[in-house]
Amino acid sequence: MEEAKVDKWEMYMEIQQLLKQGFSKVKVAEKLGISRPTVYRYLKRNPETMAEWINSMQTRKKKLDDYKEIILSWLREHPDMTAAQVYDWIIDKYKDLTVAESTVRLYVRALRKDYNIPKEKSPRAHESVPELPMGSQAQVNFGQTEQLNADGTKIKLRFIAFVLAHSRFKYMEWLDRPFTTRDVVRAHENAFQYFGGMPDELVYDQDALLVVSENSGDLILTKEFQAYKEERNLVIWMCRGADPESKGKIENVVEYVKFNFAKHRIYYGLDSWNEVSQEWLERTGNYKYHNTTKKRPVEVFTLEKQHLRPISPTIDNSHANGYHASSISRSIRKDNTIWYLSNRYTVPLGTFHKTEKVYIENTDDGFLIIRETESGPILAKHKIVHGKEELIQDTNHKRDRTKGIDAYIETVASCFSDIDKAKVYLEEIRTVRQRYIRDQLQLIMKHTKLQERALLDMALEECMKRQLFSATDFIDMVQYLNRQRLESVTDKKHRNNDIKPIKYWNESIVQTKAQTREIKEYVSVLEGDVQ
Repeated sequence: MEEAKVDKWEMYMEIQQLLKQGFSKVKVAEKLGISRPTVYRYLKRNPETMAEWINSMQTRKKKLDDYKEIILSWLREHPDMTAAQVYDWIIDKYKDLTVAESTVRLYVRALRKDYNIPKEKSPRAHESVPELPMGSQAQVNFGQTEQLNADGTKIKLRFIAFVLAHSRFKYMEWLDRPFTTRDVVRAHENAFQYFGGMPDELVYDQDALLVVSENSGDLILTKEFQAYKEERNLVIWMCRGADPESKGKIENVVEYVKFNFAKHRIYYGLDSWNEVSQEWLERTGNYKYHNTTKKRPVEVFTLEKQHLRPISPTIDNSHANGYHASSISRSIRKDNTIWYLSNRYTVPLGTFHKTEKVYIENTDDGFLIIRETESGPILAKHKIVHGKEELIQDTNHKRDRTKGIDAYIETVASCFSDIDKAKVYLEEIRTVRQRYIRDQLQLIMKHTKLQERALLDMALEECMKRQLFSATDFIDMVQYLNRQRLESVTDKKHRNNDIKPIKYWNESIVQTKAQTREIKEYVSVLEGDVQ
């Protein structure tokens, strides 16, 4: 803080000196490497008010001071964490916090300096690529990451990413297993729905899921992808490896997803992971200013969208050997729904516990048929909707689940000392995460079994105080408090290491015996003989 005080005084004196030498305010800003508004701000103060301002800076509370401990814990656990990722995490965790990214960057820089947490660097190479007209191209690529589960084990995740080359508007999907060609086709359909149209051409790496071989420049696509290409009338371009001029934009997106979204993030299940990745796209990936274009992708996309080719609502599935076989499998979500073209369609309650997947097909008249087996009876039939992120629900699939959730909340709350306070907290989570309240309660229940009640009570108190109403926030708080406690115990052990254990005590003390009396003495007392 004293160093910052000196720096501000030096800057103030240098500005005054350069002005006396005849330099204009614009030239002063250029010579000192600061903005003109900064020069004007310094010149508004005389030496007395400048001293008062600098002194006030020493005692003024910063906007992020209330979040200092959580940011410090992130930096200590992940020294290579960027300020951009800290910004993304902090606004994701605290939805009501309004703060500029530059403020977070300066705060992180100060914390690193004050607490001696140097940033570990992992440099990446960047190459310039030409700009393309609106709607002309989208680039597609795959990536994979290794994430930590909540229980500390690791899981390998794969993703496919799309980016419109002009606006840099992005889309991605994740799987916890290797992609198949049908997964790739489904992801294309979802991406086109997300974009609201198709570009003139698509650029890929020569991936085995798409390409069988290359014969002197002539590509031979896999059977399923060739059928899909013909059905959608796609123009595709398979580029060679190490060709940044062709696919540099999507390679940057893959790195961005890995290092800004996925890095250090805890995995709580595939559905949740895909959901938070979509939130990240809206909050960061498609919203933040792009380093090259200096524009927000979401704003440029509103113009580029008008140049995309329209897509038909459904695809003809008459090709027996094409990408649409008689039926395609879909995984069932815990809330007894399946994803199809960016929307959720319900199946009867209890289906999730009976089977892991169902089979779907679409009819010529625009209905989605869902079966438990490829040729089995129909579980559900829905009219296909061409919007995005909608829930298409059959009223016959619904039932009142309130009673079950209420009982579940009672069960989880009983793990805490103050049951009433725990119920208030869980009800807040229910309000914020209504769609996923059962999953939220399951996560909390799983971790309460592994921790002491006192630690859970402390975490509950802190979460209530800081308005952290989600299972992941509660688990993070438990882990943070546990680390603090372990550090405290370790420090205490070091301070008391001069205390000798019992084996070093004087043996005469250990061998001392209590005095014993003859039984006749107790008898005489009972008979009243003692004076």
